[in-house]
Amino acid sequence: MNRPPMMRSLLLASLAALFAAGCTGTKAASDTGTTAGKTNVKPNEPVPISNRAKLLFEDALGAMEAQKKANAFDYPSLERKFKAALDADPNVAEAEYNLGVLAERQGNTQEAVSRYQAALKKKPTLRQASENLAVIAQNAGDVSGAVSLYQGILKIYPDDGNARARLAEIYRQTGDQEKAMELARAALMREPQSVTAYKVMMRSYLERKQLAMAKLVALRAMKIDQNDPELHHTIGLVLLQEDKKDAARLSFKRAIEVRADYVPSRVQLAQMELDSEDYPGAEEHLRRILQADSKNAAAHLNLGIAYKGQGQLDKAMQEYDEAEKLDPNMAAVHFNRAVLLHRHKGAPERAIELYRKYIAMSGGEVALNAEHPIFGLLREAETIVQAQREALAAEEQQKQLEALQKQQQEAMKAEEARQGGDVTPASGSGTPAQTTPAGGTPPPAATTPPADGQPATAPAQKNPAKAEPAEPSDDIF
Repeated sequence: MNRPPMMRSLLLASLAALFAAGCTGTKAASDTGTTAGKTNVKPNEPVPISNRAKLLFEDALGAMEAQKKANAFDYPSLERKFKAALDADPNVAEAEYNLGVLAERQGNTQEAVSRYQAALKKKPTLRQASENLAVIAQNAGDVSGAVSLYQGILKIYPDDGNARARLAEIYRQTGDQEKAMELARAALMREPQSVTAYKVMMRSYLERKQLAMAKLVALRAMKIDQNDPELHHTIGLVLLQEDKKDAARLSFKRAIEVRADYVPSRVQLAQMELDSEDYPGAEEHLRRILQADSKNAAAHLNLGIAYKGQGQLDKAMQEYDEAEKLDPNMAAVHFNRAVLLHRHKGAPERAIELYRKYIAMSGGEVALNAEHPIFGLLREAETIVQAQREALAAEEQQKQLEALQKQQQEAMKAEEARQGGDVTPASGSGTPAQTTPAGGTPPPAATTPPADGQPATAPAQKNPAKAEPAEPSDDIF
């Protein structure tokens, strides 16, 4: 960004290298912050810094520049270098500020705030520290606190374009697009190279579906800074809305090329890979997102979907559980867990409970689209459970029938055994059994004397009729 020319000491000239290195780190809704390299110092406020501290500070800036070119930041080593400069001379407010920037880049907001406040105590004119404190307050939802800080900067520096651009972003976020555009244009009038102001304008155009204007503003800003990932990301969003998915994918990839930890483009790429069922590709992006923000519930949920797509069901369930811990109000967790239990774990009854919970958390059946897949899945799970219950009832009935048959068989055996004990003993008075000699014909059977008036014998019939079999008794006993 261009600033009004002011007298600078040798130290401030060296600090300009920090601005070129992009040591910003403040993740605002607009830009990544400013650096300590362009501190405004009044002529009557010289900065008493020892030569040793200057040399150590310049060494730290050189290391920052080298790491930026290599696109690989070693934050601990940079911290040691800036701390060495601060130890050599506690008056190096810029070193204190840059330690705050490094802390913020690593997600340690509390330490960053402490460093920025310490830098302001050492040099109240270090407005970058005030600006970054305002951005932190803005990101934390303290809009009134952020506005107060920006207005304080404008009171001291009425021509400060960046503070106006930050205020413009707040108005945009609250829905006042006209005021946001007014302040963004005013910022550009004072600082034509303000990428922050351009970002406000391109976001405003994008939200109002003015895609051509959003792309034009992003391209203008890219002429100022081609290594700003948000500019590539915004162009990707425009292309995505124009249904140019392949071109959008390239823009998102370009964004992570210039900054590998840029989460918004990782999120878009992960979603695109999930949509195309490239689950390993989605997993790679989601892992990088979680490296930057391990408490991102949506990333854990989507990582579970990626694992499920690769058949790693237990890992998928673990990610769903983690997402629910981080955000108990995320209804999608219950839907995805239910699908896994229903289709892959053989637990449709538990799935029905989760389907119904998802519907309730989504506002009820009326709030959901009639074509939502959950309704078909719920009916399918209910049909499976009903079939399982009927099969279980039939199995129970079969067991009862088998038990009854077994009782009947045992009763029959007991009856047969009882009847078998009533036969005539061998020593009784019945007719003795006849025997056949070993080598002869059997003796004639004893004849019964004929009754009165009947012949002793009757002629034998040549073909006697066979007797009909008797009907079986219905009584099994």
